[in-house]
Amino acid sequence: MNCSTLLSLVLMLVQLWRCSPSTQNHSSQNTDRSFTAVRRVKRGWVWEPLFATEEQTSILPVYVGQLKSDLDKQDGNLEYILTGEGAGSIFIIDENNGKIYVTQKLDREKKPFYTLRAQAINRSTQLPVEPESEFIIKIRDVNDHEPQFSDGPYVATVPEMSPEGTSVTQVTATDGDDPSYGNSARLLYSLIQGQPYFSVEPKTGVIRMASQMDRETKDQYLVIIQAKDMVGDAGAFSATATVTINLSDINDNPPKFQQRLYYMSISEEAPVGTTVGKVFAEDSDIGENAAMNYFIEGDSSDVFDIITNNETQEGIILLKKRVDYESKKRYSILAKVINKYIDERFLKEGPFEDKTIVKINVEDADEPPVFTLENYVMEIAEGAMSGSLVGIVTAKDPDDDDCPVSYSIVHGMHLKRLFSINEHNGTIITTKPLDREIASWHNITVTATETKNPEKISEANVYIQVLDVNDHAPEFPKYYETFVCENAVSGQLIQSISAVDQDDSAEGHHFSFSLAQEVTNNSYFTVKDNEDNTAGIFTAKSGFRRQKQFSFHLPIIILDNGTPSLTSTNTLTITVCDCDTEVNTFYCRYGAFMFSMGLSTEALVAVLACILILLVFFSAILAIRQQRKKSPFSEKIEEFRENIVSYDDEGGGEEDTEAFDISALRTRTVMRTHKPRKKVTMEIQSLYRQSLQVGPDSAIFRQFISEKLEEANTDPSAPPYDSLRTYAFEGTGSLAGSLSSLDSNMSDTDQSYDYLTDWGPHFKQLAGMYTFHRSVGD
Repeated sequence: MNCSTLLSLVLMLVQLWRCSPSTQNHSSQNTDRSFTAVRRVKRGWVWEPLFATEEQTSILPVYVGQLKSDLDKQDGNLEYILTGEGAGSIFIIDENNGKIYVTQKLDREKKPFYTLRAQAINRSTQLPVEPESEFIIKIRDVNDHEPQFSDGPYVATVPEMSPEGTSVTQVTATDGDDPSYGNSARLLYSLIQGQPYFSVEPKTGVIRMASQMDRETKDQYLVIIQAKDMVGDAGAFSATATVTINLSDINDNPPKFQQRLYYMSISEEAPVGTTVGKVFAEDSDIGENAAMNYFIEGDSSDVFDIITNNETQEGIILLKKRVDYESKKRYSILAKVINKYIDERFLKEGPFEDKTIVKINVEDADEPPVFTLENYVMEIAEGAMSGSLVGIVTAKDPDDDDCPVSYSIVHGMHLKRLFSINEHNGTIITTKPLDREIASWHNITVTATETKNPEKISEANVYIQVLDVNDHAPEFPKYYETFVCENAVSGQLIQSISAVDQDDSAEGHHFSFSLAQEVTNNSYFTVKDNEDNTAGIFTAKSGFRRQKQFSFHLPIIILDNGTPSLTSTNTLTITVCDCDTEVNTFYCRYGAFMFSMGLSTEALVAVLACILILLVFFSAILAIRQQRKKSPFSEKIEEFRENIVSYDDEGGGEEDTEAFDISALRTRTVMRTHKPRKKVTMEIQSLYRQSLQVGPDSAIFRQFISEKLEEANTDPSAPPYDSLRTYAFEGTGSLAGSLSSLDSNMSDTDQSYDYLTDWGPHFKQLAGMYTFHRSVGD
């Protein structure tokens, strides 16, 4: 055995010793993260597991390990060559002895290992003495990374008053070092800020409640958690995270009134629903835990009510019933407030409610008079004479001064004509007799007004019932058209009758029917009372002759059951009809009509035929006259239309005065000489009749037309075509002349106006005016 072989055996024994458990523990405690090396033999190669420490602080290059061939006789004949990852740059090898060195700082977090290849060659022959072999250099970790909280800052919420140990949240930190080697990545959590309210589990980072906390005292806490690697040993790195912990509200506080006693006031004039005031209870809780309801306890709940304003959580006291200062001047009510939502866990600490007293003073006001009743019902018998008492209404001023009251009736002038009221004492009387059959009820409105303050008015309804008096006799409900056949037999029913009465009857109407006493013995008919408010008319004899007696008038007496009883005589007209036993109403009406006219059927047909012929004759005459009166004016219109010529010449504007003579469009005014007024005589009526005779055939009218025609023919400015001119003829005036005095100085004769006095009283003032004018002129 040569020396090299012996040396290899020694090295192997050393490596086996280093691989023992005791040696590993000792090495991990006294070296900087050195891994245990195991000797490896591959063919002719002998080397230790190679490790390089990251972040090497020693002077570079640093020895990593040695590769050696068992054929190396240490005579310098072998040359070691290193290839692979980082060979020649990061790692170098001593080609003489195979020692490997690292020349740069390494970072395990970037690259945890390197794969290289080794080869040994003979320097003389340059032939490999060992086949090329691959090996790995692992990078040993060192604690070069600080822990990090990637999810911070943290925000957590926990209900207030939570018990100790309640989990709030969990924080987690990470470390970039190797967790499989040493303690570089083993973290330990601790609480820097947040004691004594919170705690943190060292290994998990779970934050827990350390004591019960009240949100109303403090609702937010700032907790600082530290994470430290190397299990907290000296030289370890650390990081901190901030956790904001909010306490959520629970209903653990009852509402409390701000005041133990409230004072409010309300006017007695205030209507129902008026806000009296507000009360407010404070609740330290928030949200729905602070929601509350208000109540009123005791008898005052009939007069006042309280509602909750859900936005402001105020209790609003409202007037539920009108108050009266004179009846009660002050109220004391007990208001209570209760939480809407109660947490049963805190009921043992006391009821979640509070009470307060509210004193309300009623303010006096000038109130209108008050009637003793809102509605009065009175009665009066119909037909009562004017001035009869109907009833009395009473109103009183509720105020302390007791102001006098005046009464009046309103709403309807017709009611004032039926009733009147004494303005001092409220006595209502009739002003005329009342008729129940016209109106059975009268509704009036009575007002009461303070005499010192007329603005204070109150009203009351008065319902007056007119009581019935039996003042209407019964009568037939309609006109009965009764017929009897000439061949009717005795005892035959010819008509059923009934009766009506405008009066009321408390027991119901009951009428009795009978014949008048004067016709009872010699009547052709009898009346049978059915005792059900109807009666039947029967024949008392057989056989009737229309030629002998055409109709019968049967007086029937109807008696009612009123107090006192009233009777009436109603006449039933019975007409004899030309029939056998059964009555044909239409035929009987026709026969009655013909009989009353004294005509037979043949005569009536002849009369109707003559009337028809006359109607045809007059219609023909009217048609002929309408044809003759047809106006020829439509033909003349066609002639005028043919002579109308349209011109589209455009004028020269306002300065063009020669293009067209506008005088052609003007109508000359006919100047008539003034004729002196003729003396008016007493024959004015005959002159008036003469003036009415002026018309198309009058000589005056023909003269007027001739003058106009002559003007048109001699007018040089007239258009050179036929034209239609329209004139308005007013006549020559009255033959009596003008009554005006404006032209009286033109007459040489004196005018006399005495005749005006003979025209009657309508012209008396006119005659006086002209007589005065004449006297002034003289």
